[in-house]
Order: sequence, then C-alpha cells, then structure tokens
Amino acid sequence: MRELDSVPELVEPVMVAAFEGWNDAGEAASSVIEHLATVWDTDELLALEPDDYYDFQVSRPRVEMVDGENRGVTWPTTRVSVARPPGGRGDVVLVRGTEPNMRWRGFCADLLAVARELGVRRVILLGALLADSPHTRPVPVASVVSPPELRRTLGLEPTNYEGPTGIVGVLQDVFGAAGLETISLWAAVPHYVAQPPCPKGTLSLLRRVEDILDLTIPFGDLPEDARAWERGVDELASEDSDIASYVRSLEEAKDAAELPEASGEAIAREFERYLKRRGRG
Repeated sequence: MRELDSVPELVEPVMVAAFEGWNDAGEAASSVIEHLATVWDTDELLALEPDDYYDFQVSRPRVEMVDGENRGVTWPTTRVSVARPPGGRGDVVLVRGTEPNMRWRGFCADLLAVARELGVRRVILLGALLADSPHTRPVPVASVVSPPELRRTLGLEPTNYEGPTGIVGVLQDVFGAAGLETISLWAAVPHYVAQPPCPKGTLSLLRRVEDILDLTIPFGDLPEDARAWERGVDELASEDSDIASYVRSLEEAKDAAELPEASGEAIAREFERYLKRRGRG
C-alpha cells in the first residue's frame, strides 16, 4: 500500500466504497462512486499497490489512447479519494477499485488501516446483484448492517441472503468486527438486462446513500437516464412475446409480495425519506 504522505484533518468522515466485478451487476454500484466523484470536488489520497492483489492475466492493465497517441498503461487498483460535499456536515472518503484476485485478507486489512488512519467511523459499501426483479418497478435495495440495530434507525430493508460472497461481503464482516458502523447496500438489478449501464439501479443506490449521509446529492442526468433505460427495455420486451410474458409474471409476483406492506411500514419509510429530502431542499 502506498503510504499517506500526510494524514488530512477530516471532519466526521464517512467512507463510501464500491468495486467492479462480481459485486457490480450492471456497474450500478461502481457508477455511484463515479457519479459522486463527478458532482463533488475530490482529491486522491492514495492507491493500493496493484502487484499485491491483482492477477494481471485476469484483471488486465489497459493501454489508453488519445488522438492516436499512446498515453501509457493504466493498472487495475483501488483508489481512495476525499470530498467535502457542499452543505454537508463532514467529509466523504470515496473508494473505488476492481475486486482483488488474491490476498483478500491483506486487502481488507489495508482498507481498514486507511479507514482508521483517516478517522472513519461509518462505512457504506455498495453492491449490485442480478435478481428476478422487473425493470418496470423501483429497483429494490437490501442491506446488511453492523450493528444490527442501526438498520431500524436508518429505515433500511434487510436481506436474508446466504451463499457465495464477494469483497463487499468480506469487508462488511471485517469492518463490522473492527467496531465500525458498516452498511452494505445491494441493488437487485433485473437479470434479463444485465449488461451495463443500469442507471435505474445506480439511482436507487444513490438515493439510499443520500439518506444515510443526510445531505442533498445532485442527481444530474441520472433520473432521465433511468427513464430512458426503462423505455429502452420496454421496447425490447415488446418485440419478444416470451420476454413480455416473463416481465408480466415478475410484475405480478412483485406486486403480490408487496401488497401486505402497502399500508404499513413501507409507506412510512418512504414518507420519512420524502420529508428528509424536502427538508434538505
């Protein structure tokens, strides 16, 4: 790991992290970090040493060209930067990288050391998975939270997933065990439109991040991009009767599953989010 030349004095920093690869269906999660780095002024603090964590035959370096001229090689790595959002109460540490190919325990130990050195006490990890979700409904976002009681305070939906995990799941375990408040947010991207981008999934994650950080994040073109994405999938489905029928079955299953909550906690949670956004506006 490249050492910090000097540790900046940050104000109540929160870390937000996402990783390309297995954890990033439709690139919905990594696109959140990309969006935040675009709408906020950021300063890069460090990059992890790529030789320690990447198999370059799997995660290959890239040659970048501009106007036909070779600009050199970009190596896969994980970069840490910091932003101070306008109107926010503190700083946000942004982490974006590619899921490592090896030495995951050392990778997690390095990121935990960075978090501690910067004074981070809360971490938001972002992921996206392929699911039986209809593209015509809001993209569900489930969570894993440590400590568990924090979930109710934040009004987040739990997940009961058990099975293989990626670096997001491992970091959740490592950060939580180290005593940091750790929230993993998982967007359920429709599996039949898995190719990136998925702006609707990115927007759903971004809204949850906005709620947790308790500040207003400029969404830019994302809402329109999400509507255009949905219209595009509608057009594709209309051209294939099997896909159209499958989407209807997913819609019916989704609506039936949510019906019991229609007048309960789900509405209360959405109303609370609405009031928070209105108060920040």
